[in-house]
Amino acid sequence: MSPNANPHVPLALFEHPKYWAECYDTSPYLPMSRAEMDALGWDSCDIIIVTGDAYVDHPSFGMAVIGRMLEAQGFRVGIIAQPDWHSKDPFMALGEPNLFFGVAAGNMDSMINRYTADRKMRSDDAYTPGNVGGKRPDRASLVYSQRCKEAYPDVPIILGGIEASLRRIAHFDYWQEKVRRSILMDAAADLLLYGNAERAVVEIAHRIASGEPVANITDVRGTAFIRRDTPAGWMEIDSSRVDQPGKIDRIINPYINTTELSECEVEKRNVQWFEYEDPRSKRPDEHKLTFHPRARLDRDLTVIRLPSFEKVSKDKVLYAHANRVLHLETNPGNARALVQKHGTQDIWINPPPIPLTTPEMDFVFGLPYARQPHPAYGGERIPAYEMIRFSVNIMRGCFGGCTFCSITEHEGRIIQNRSKESIIREVEDIRDKVPGFTGVISDLGGPTANMYRLACKDPKVEASCRKPSCVYPGVCQNLNTDHSALKELYREARALPGVKKVLISSGLRYDLAVLDPEYVKELVTHHVGGYLKIAPEHTEDAPLSKMMKPGIGAYDEFKRLFEKYTKEAGKEQYLIPYFIAAHPGTSDEDMLNLALWLKKNGFRADQVQAFYPSPMASATTMYHTDKNPLHKVTYKSEKVETAKSPEQRKLHKAFLRWHDPKNWPLLRKAMAEMGRQELIGDGENQLIPHYKAGEEQLVYEAHRRKNKGGEHQKRVGKPNTGKPVQAAASKPNAGKPQGGKILTQHTGLPPKARADFGGKPKPTSKPKQRGDR
Repeated sequence: MSPNANPHVPLALFEHPKYWAECYDTSPYLPMSRAEMDALGWDSCDIIIVTGDAYVDHPSFGMAVIGRMLEAQGFRVGIIAQPDWHSKDPFMALGEPNLFFGVAAGNMDSMINRYTADRKMRSDDAYTPGNVGGKRPDRASLVYSQRCKEAYPDVPIILGGIEASLRRIAHFDYWQEKVRRSILMDAAADLLLYGNAERAVVEIAHRIASGEPVANITDVRGTAFIRRDTPAGWMEIDSSRVDQPGKIDRIINPYINTTELSECEVEKRNVQWFEYEDPRSKRPDEHKLTFHPRARLDRDLTVIRLPSFEKVSKDKVLYAHANRVLHLETNPGNARALVQKHGTQDIWINPPPIPLTTPEMDFVFGLPYARQPHPAYGGERIPAYEMIRFSVNIMRGCFGGCTFCSITEHEGRIIQNRSKESIIREVEDIRDKVPGFTGVISDLGGPTANMYRLACKDPKVEASCRKPSCVYPGVCQNLNTDHSALKELYREARALPGVKKVLISSGLRYDLAVLDPEYVKELVTHHVGGYLKIAPEHTEDAPLSKMMKPGIGAYDEFKRLFEKYTKEAGKEQYLIPYFIAAHPGTSDEDMLNLALWLKKNGFRADQVQAFYPSPMASATTMYHTDKNPLHKVTYKSEKVETAKSPEQRKLHKAFLRWHDPKNWPLLRKAMAEMGRQELIGDGENQLIPHYKAGEEQLVYEAHRRKNKGGEHQKRVGKPNTGKPVQAAASKPNAGKPQGGKILTQHTGLPPKARADFGGKPKPTSKPKQRGDR
């Protein structure tokens, strides 16, 4: 393969000939020690995966998916999990790999894993046995790759995982408050894989195994690498400036009103297309991504030059512009390569990977996972595993486009679905093989609970679309919102012998759900375990427009349907909304209005989350630059109001906890400065009371409850203050929890019946990148 060949369409995942043919059997667990290698009859590993998470052989853990995928290709794969990074010795535990090291920080960015949104060190780590913090370094991908290079200087290193995905380009680093170079520039790595990497890693492994130098592998989608110049035959589009971006081909306006379909038709006629259909895909209802040839411009040989690292690190407007261009080039149907200069070298980013077809998804999730942590941990509890032990991932991707979320940047907008048969088989495997199963499936979901088999009605429009969201500012009329496949899946799963209940715990897009009331009825009647958590995030238009989230009216409609079907089912269930503080675009007045809404609706959140600027997210760009990359960026474009100081972020969090006496002095001062003293008092429409004697005792008691076991499980005799939750208002003693009962996250709701979960607390949804919804 020529080193300058354009990105091409590789084989399907199951079409590659096996590297070792049938010489080696499937391993019960991928080996973590020499003794395990000896037991398998291995003299060496072909590939060694280094990860910042404990090794759990489960399809929700990246090292297991990639390891089992490579094993299925005939490679001998070893795992080095959470090594001591202070020397190279732990990285030599399995010997020198024959082909390459695969390095990942884990299922989360290591900085988000280690630090809170207030930049305080965490004492725990859900991906570590015993929930112990400190088992991985800051920027783990960098440290691990450097140690691997020290251990074996001649072995190629391939970076992957979400940390590499979100840092593949020059990016703002919240913890250092500066723009850092692409992680590939600082790591001792040869290639970076971003997004879902099964297709890329399989091809790269086979090509390295065939003797091809890793430096020549420059044509694989979903990869980034370092080069010094643009190869001959490529057309370079200069987008390194704001005012004079250079001549570019006509593209669809990504922010047109969703009714202006003529714009989509123009771009559809201009797009580059090619066919890619999985040979095993015979299902008539299966959605596939389709591409066809374009006459005017060869996108496969076009690269867009972004402003250099040196420019974006000094000029915030250019940083916002680069972020906007990157997000416009994320559709695998029409994305072009990107290049960004760092000093004398370029970071070259190939277009995103082609989404997996349903047969390929079934293949990935049907691999022989043990579905348990490696025996080396001796049964020690790993919280992240406990969360997903009885859950099933039914799809990947999200077309919501929320600006604070990293799902789209990592998994893409196009939904990748498993077949119903594959999902049912996994539920049966959990029932029959996983220790401790009590009959309750904790989740059938994914990044979003109800995007299963939803896609654009026209694959040609989908492949040409450049909109960052299919559901903002409204649900696109090109989007199929029929939840029939999901309803059928729910019904079949809960009808399985030995399955008592199937819960849905993943985040729900309620703006989609309300378009199919029958789905809401199915969900509320059969799949809610007492309460359902959704994330409107805010009530005010200014922050919602920067989040690309629907207005509170969509929440109100979903709440109406939820309560209607709950009553019809004769159940006692509650809707729990989540909100975010200090998001870009949020003013103090916005937070005050949200607090008033919370009091009016009787919600008193015990735990709140402030905006956490993750690398590469559009909202992080707003935080850093005060510019909005959702619109054209210029030096005169709108300024985004952002809470940055610790004092203002603390105030915004205090508004979410308006009921906490500890926050009353701060809120009184802020409301006085805002000229909103009329909201201080004991009236129903006032937010917090005037100062009263004995207030210090309330603060003391609140601290005491927190120190005795966490505010989300405090024991109280009655609520601190505020109106009872509306949903419980019709019941006797509504809003007056009984003494000694453990309350849910929102004070005022009754405790959840433990019997629903086999005598154990309700499992939460699968671990996500913090800040995701």
